[in-house]
Amino acid sequence: MSSLSKESLRISEIFYSLQGEARESGLPTVFVRLTGCPLRCTYCDSEYAFYGGERMTLEQILQQVKRHPARHVCVTGGEPLAQPNCLPLLESLCDEGYSVSLETSGAMPVDQVDPRVSRVVDLKTPASGEQHRNRMENMQVLTRDDQIKFVICDRGDYEWARFTLDQYSLPERVGEVLFSPSYEQLQARQLAEWILADGLPVRMQMQLHKLLWGDIPGV
Repeated sequence: MSSLSKESLRISEIFYSLQGEARESGLPTVFVRLTGCPLRCTYCDSEYAFYGGERMTLEQILQQVKRHPARHVCVTGGEPLAQPNCLPLLESLCDEGYSVSLETSGAMPVDQVDPRVSRVVDLKTPASGEQHRNRMENMQVLTRDDQIKFVICDRGDYEWARFTLDQYSLPERVGEVLFSPSYEQLQARQLAEWILADGLPVRMQMQLHKLLWGDIPGV
């Protein structure tokens, strides 16, 4: 019996949509959402993934992914790295020839993630309520293939993110630094004006999937 048929993960959903964020925004993507998260961010939009889900083997997950035409797969959560078998899943997806990204909170170590995976690390800002969970040593292992995301709720978050950019030389360290206005908390235009006024070397992003379909699961 292969390891793919023995190792398993608890899965909230597997679905096909457009990537709404990060470098691959707009690309047809298969999303694999893992169940569970040790964080409780104030603005979380995937609380339904905290509990429940279905236990699936890696082989079953790959079979579902292959039903869709996309060649990009995004592994997300919850916090996917809270389940140890997330690592062999990422490796298996890469072995199958997929372009793979991992959306992680940054509260878990990312150094063991397959180097073929683009790690999208969501550094938690003060207004998230989980800033203290940031594992800042992760910054030292990120490369130009990786991405850092800041969800900005208010001016205090923006100033913290701007300071962190300089403190860790993030624009030189990673491929993309992403600033995103917290959905229905900060006006996108306000964030855009702050970025332009300060000339920050970041990419502002809005959640494309929410603009198209609203704040609902599975899209």
